[in-house]
Order: sequence, then C-alpha cells, then structure tokens
Amino acid sequence: MDEVMTAADAASRVRSEPSMIPSNLPLLTAFLSCALAQFLKLFTTWYKEKRWDSRRMLGSGGMPSSHSATVTSLAVAIGLQEGMGGPAFAVAVVLACVVMYDATGVRLHAGRQAELLNQIVCELPPEHPVSNVRPLRDSLGHTPLQVVAGAILGCVVALLMRGSS
Repeated sequence: MDEVMTAADAASRVRSEPSMIPSNLPLLTAFLSCALAQFLKLFTTWYKEKRWDSRRMLGSGGMPSSHSATVTSLAVAIGLQEGMGGPAFAVAVVLACVVMYDATGVRLHAGRQAELLNQIVCELPPEHPVSNVRPLRDSLGHTPLQVVAGAILGCVVALLMRGSS
C-alpha cells in the first residue's frame, strides 16, 4: 500500500534554520521585565533622593522590585501561552511566591541588619580591629510596596508582549 505524504509531513521533515532571536516568549518577557525594572530604578531613585545613581541599574533593592517583575512576568507569560492548568504555570507561580516572600522577608531584614551593623562599626574607636572593615550592602530586600510595584510591572509587560506577538 502506497503511503501519501501530506504537506504537513513534508514540513515536519524539513529542518528549519535556527533563529538568531530566541522565540521563547516567557523567557524574553522575563528578561525584558527585569531590565525595565532595573532601568526604572534610576528614576525612582532620582525622585526620592534628587540624585542620579547609575549603580542602581545593577543593584538589588529599590523601587520597583526587579525580582518580582521577572518572576511575575514569567508566570503570567506561561499562563497566557500554555494555560493556567499546566504544570509549568504551577511551577512559575510557586517560584514567584517564594521569590516575593523572600524579598520582603529574609532579604529585607538582612538589609536592615546590615544597616545597623554598619552604624555600630562607624561608632567604634579607630584602633578597634573591625573599624576599618568595608561597609556591608544594606539595600538587599524590598518593602511590600516595591514588590507589588514589580509584580504589576511584570504583569503589564507580559500582557503587552503577548499582545504584540
């Protein structure tokens, strides 16, 4: 019996050239959200402190939370692309919850402790062995408002990316 080859069969056998631009929309959405959140920190720092600080684009902490924007946009993009009933969406939502909880809990309190330790070290006499220690980074975590702002940014970016594809 002769088999008939359909156009779909032929197309599936032809190897396509790999694209220079990745086509994984959730991955692109997550990276874009992270970059946008980090960029926005320049302006929120200027608004709050009336100074430009380009280091904010690479640092953690601040408004909006780039961690929250990244994981939220990833979860939303996966939900929009694959549906909200699949295991990939479940993993992304759990990851987002853990990251945002960590940002407002552990990392926020670690930053506050670093701030306090830096203050204590500054008050030590110059002859104390710890007085010359480099200050600890104290901008580690996020306030709940910064996390919510990052999550909203992530949702918006995921919805816009889905609409543009």
